[in-house]
Amino acid sequence: MQPRNMSMSGVVDLAAVKAAQEAKAKAEQVRAEAARQGGGGGAVSPASLVIDVDEAGFEHDVLQRSTEVPVVIDFWAEWCEPCKQLSPVLERLAVEYNGRFVLAKIDVDANQMLMQQFGVQGIPAVFAVVAGQALPLFQGAAGEAQIRGTLDQLVQVAEQRFGLTGLAVDPDAEPGSAPVAPEIPAGPYDALLEAAVQALDAGDLGGAVQAYKNVLSDDPGNMEAKLGLAQAELLQRVQSADPQQVRKDAAEKPGDVQAQIAAADLDLVGGHVEDAFGRLIDAVGRTAGDDRDAVRLRLLELFEVVGADDPRVTAARRALARALF
Repeated sequence: MQPRNMSMSGVVDLAAVKAAQEAKAKAEQVRAEAARQGGGGGAVSPASLVIDVDEAGFEHDVLQRSTEVPVVIDFWAEWCEPCKQLSPVLERLAVEYNGRFVLAKIDVDANQMLMQQFGVQGIPAVFAVVAGQALPLFQGAAGEAQIRGTLDQLVQVAEQRFGLTGLAVDPDAEPGSAPVAPEIPAGPYDALLEAAVQALDAGDLGGAVQAYKNVLSDDPGNMEAKLGLAQAELLQRVQSADPQQVRKDAAEKPGDVQAQIAAADLDLVGGHVEDAFGRLIDAVGRTAGDDRDAVRLRLLELFEVVGADDPRVTAARRALARALF
């Protein structure tokens, strides 16, 4: 089987964006608390960077661990000849990357449910899990240069979007040792934020919007509340819209600012991030005064939904600056 690259960028998943923000906040909080306590929470041995995982331990060894460090999954089998070429390379690189990721090896013969859940069609197949989000990396016996390039991209995304800088590695640590994260005290707004999430999950968008606004009225810099509010308000706007009519109006009335704004909302919820940004940037270039301000402000709101660290937001900010000046 020929190796097949898979893109790590895709449609906007509002839940995934929220998970990224929460993971980043948690990582920053853990680092701050560890520094306050005068320690780094322990270190792992190089041998602990490569682990065997089964269905029983998947939640702890992969999902929970992925909130602290990217977990690369190697689906393999004893009878798979390409696996025998790929697995040693991945194991060596896990040690070489010195804690930037953990390699989890899953025997597909013994863990077929996991194989099915990841949609593995053939092996070797390599995935990553970051902050609970699964990312397909490549399939087939890829060359080392390709593997390094993919891993470099992975650890960069993990750090920039999720705040995960990896584990401390100590050659003298006992094999199997794991860092003990300091206990993080509950934040003053955790109950309000949880209520907002529950309202969002229940479809009570108005309740979620108000809950997030309550947090921001006391803590304007709360990133989780800002992200949640941007999401809830976006979903509110598109909830009652007629998608066909919105797209018809946008196509027939290119100069109608509100028609373009409404279509951009639909673009984003549908995962067409560049289309949403491009539509509004084009509108900025065609308008002036209050109309231009309305388009610009909506574009900034959509930037909040996607996330400031997303490369598509970075590119769109540059394009917006050119359109404005």
